[in-house]
This record gives sequence, C-alpha cells and structure tokens, in this order.
Amino acid sequence: MTSRLPNCRATGIGSTPHADPAAALAFVLETFPEIPFWPQLPRRAFRESIYAQFSEYLPGLHIDDREERIWIELGAGWTEHAEAFYAAFLTEDPAQFAPSSAHAAGLYELLQHDPLETAWALKGQVLGPVSFGLQVSDQDLRPSMYDEWMYDVIVKNTLRQAQWQEARLRTICPRTIMFVDEPFLSMFGSAFASISRQEVIAALEEVLAGLQGWTAVHCCANTDWSLLLETSVDILSFDAYEYAENLALYPDELRRFLDRGGMLAWGVIPNTGGVAETVTLDQAWQILERDLQMFERKGFQRRELLPKSLITPACGTGTLSVPTAERVMMLAKCLSDQVREEYRLHS
Repeated sequence: MTSRLPNCRATGIGSTPHADPAAALAFVLETFPEIPFWPQLPRRAFRESIYAQFSEYLPGLHIDDREERIWIELGAGWTEHAEAFYAAFLTEDPAQFAPSSAHAAGLYELLQHDPLETAWALKGQVLGPVSFGLQVSDQDLRPSMYDEWMYDVIVKNTLRQAQWQEARLRTICPRTIMFVDEPFLSMFGSAFASISRQEVIAALEEVLAGLQGWTAVHCCANTDWSLLLETSVDILSFDAYEYAENLALYPDELRRFLDRGGMLAWGVIPNTGGVAETVTLDQAWQILERDLQMFERKGFQRRELLPKSLITPACGTGTLSVPTAERVMMLAKCLSDQVREEYRLHS
C-alpha cells in the first residue's frame, strides 16, 4: 500500500446477479484488483437479499423463503429473545454475530482466499440500521424501528456484524473500507418516515465509531446530504449519475467534510434501465466531467477532489443480467484507469 488517498481507484457497491460464488468472486478480483469486494448474491437465495442477509441474529426474526418475506414478531417471547441478544452483545465478541454461509456465500468464498498482497484495500458492506428499520416491519406491518427497543437491537446487530466482517477482512488485506448501505435514507424528512435527524445520526455513529478502518455510507437515492456529511464517516458514496447536482447544493457542509479528510465515491456508471446496457466509456467520462464542472462552480477544484475520490457504479448490480452487470462494473474500472492516467494519479 502506497498513497493513503484512493486516487480514483475503482470498486463495486456489493450485489451482483451471479448464482455461483466462485464465479462472482473471480470476476470481482479480475475487475477490481486494487479494491475488491465480496459479492452479495441475492439471486442465489432469498437469504442473500439485502434485508435478510444480516438479520439472522435478530430477536423475533421470521424468514419465509418460499414467500420471500421477512418480518419481526414483537409479541410473546420477544423480550426473552432480546435479553439473549443483549447478553451476546455484551460479551463484545463479534464472532457470535457472524453471518452463516447460507446468508453470505460470497463473503465466505473471499475469506477462503489467500492474502491479497496486491490489493490497495478490501471492501466489505453491511445494510444500515435506518434502512432495515424502515423496510422490515413487525407483525402489524409497522416499521420495526418504531419500537424503541427493537431499533436499538437493529443498530447493535449492525455494529457487531460490521466489526466481525472488518476483522476477518483484515486477515486478507490490512486496509479495509466498510460500507454501510442506506438506500432508504431517501425517506428521511418525508411523511413516510417518522424519525429525527438526531436519531439517524446517533444510529450511524454507533456503527461507525465501532470500526477501526475506513468507513463509508452509501445512499443510491437523493437525501438530505448535510446529514451524512455531519457524521464522522470517511467516504460518502452516492449516485453521481443521478444526484450529483443535489449533493452540490451543500457546498459549505461538503467543504467541511473534505477539509477534515472526507472522501467521495462517485457512482458514475448507471445501473438501471436500458442506459446500463448502452452507456459507453466516453459517455461515462462526460458524466464525470459534467459533475466535476458543477462542483468547480461551487468553489471546489478537481485537483483537490480527484485524489480523494473512488469510481463506482451508481449502485449494486444484483438486479441486472450477468452480462449487463459485468459490463457496468467493467466500465467503472475502465473509467478509473482513464481518469488516473489523464490526471497522473498513479500512487
């Protein structure tokens, strides 16, 4: 590992459409040799879907694989299960929260790999507590985060899952980047999410503060970006194809974030619709150029931004066909190579 700055290296967001963990990991290692990630495989099994994947230790959890449903039963017996959860949490042993291979086959495929001596960093990911709490309901179809005790359990489960994953990834590569994926932060401030700014920040900070390496928060929709910029996160990962203009509306908060050492992961390559099948490398370059010019008009210099940047797809590729997903990820790598060459970001 040389430079501490990412210098526009490329990585992926998490999910891929592969069913075979070995094939998925082989593609990731070939495409993103400097910052590989473990592939989440939602098409392999429902338990690898984003909300089921990190849930198996939650008290009251019910997973119906046939109906592809997940919910929390907060009725009789829940308190006893919650007490057992807290007892495990208080041991401070993250291994008690390790996901099984049925929930994370791609992660276990990576953990069998020899140390990645040529990798600059290794990326992991967990689902954030806010998105889980808003999207996974209780037996009465009420978001589980609206039960105060259950929400605390969700946050602490996320923390231990992230800590275990980070520790294991460090055995393969000493520099890690743990992404906390929060797709439904887009609901913050709307009539559909009754949660305060302070509650969101406190939940994220409990997770971020418990990690040793770099941290990132990924939101692939629009949100109140000032909220995320206010946290201690190291990397803000966003859909630059769709929402760079929205992030640029917060120049003061972004300036403070960058000045304290914050970095940006630019999701330049679109991952939805026909555009994912047709976007070219030249068009991807134009998207990034458009965004950089927009930020320059806000007082930022690209020579400052680019060393503190990563290049990624806009979001995960798990909903795409395998050829399209591989195309999107390869374009992110090719754009990264082109930008690094153009701006001599070789360290």
